[in-house]
Amino acid sequence: MDARVRTSLLYDFYGPLLTERQQRFIELYFGEDLSLGEIAAEFQISRQAVHDILHRSEAALEALEAKLGLLRQYQRQKRRYARLRALLEELRERGLTPPQEALVQEMTALLEAMGREVD
Repeated sequence: MDARVRTSLLYDFYGPLLTERQQRFIELYFGEDLSLGEIAAEFQISRQAVHDILHRSEAALEALEAKLGLLRQYQRQKRRYARLRALLEELRERGLTPPQEALVQEMTALLEAMGREVD
């Protein structure tokens, strides 16, 4: 996974646990795609200071993930969800009796509801 995407996902899970300043810098750099220089100019600090804050913020996000594993768990759940959808589709393609089709439809509806919760 791309490092920027990973950091953005980690921020989605753990962002509120960062300081307000760290949150703002992450949002500007990763969310609004501002450069280090642009952020530095906005806050009247050096590019190095911006880099250091971002680096510490990313380290904090990674430390939280190492302890809590929410991103890892989310990714595992998404893979399982996709596999279940594929298996249900495979069952449908084999041809089912009406009672089996009703069961597959109910499972599909439950999976769809879960998918909305996962996304």
